[in-house]
Amino acid sequence: MASLLKNTFTITFYFILLSSLSNPSHGVFSEELSEAISMKRMEKTTRLHFFFHDIHSGKTPSAIKIAGTSDPGFFGDTYMMDNALTEGQDASSKVVGKAQGMYAFAAQKELSLLMVLNYEFTQGDFNGSSISVLGRNPVMMDVREMPIVGGSGRFRYATGYALAHTVWFDSKTGDAIVEYNVYVKHY
Repeated sequence: MASLLKNTFTITFYFILLSSLSNPSHGVFSEELSEAISMKRMEKTTRLHFFFHDIHSGKTPSAIKIAGTSDPGFFGDTYMMDNALTEGQDASSKVVGKAQGMYAFAAQKELSLLMVLNYEFTQGDFNGSSISVLGRNPVMMDVREMPIVGGSGRFRYATGYALAHTVWFDSKTGDAIVEYNVYVKHY
């Protein structure tokens, strides 16, 4: 009986030693933290609704062309923007933030934009927080979906999607008002 107990302890000791050698604690590439585990339990989804005012005309445009050609096809044209985000469609409605970034015509045979932007919020519960969007925007479609790839502040670790719908467009100036419904998962 004593030798059986001794053999069991010996085998157990070798398994423990072997497992500690095959999984060293130093130089670990990744590990799951208890804080991250508790954050998963607190994840929530927030719906945001606002209007994006992309203004090319007038004395103080909110979007300007920074690169491109004079070719009427638009391919390669790139714009920098600092557009107002408002609660309502009217430009005089309450400003809730800014859309800052750039967009470029990225398709040769259709009007499709590459959007690289941050929605920076300046009002309410999300004041000082932002959401980052990076994606394709085929502007001739009625509703376009773009992914949310991150965020800051209250939107740290954000994921989700933004649905864009153009509610007004002036073909002479390029000015537009776009309605956004944003669904964002965050902690």
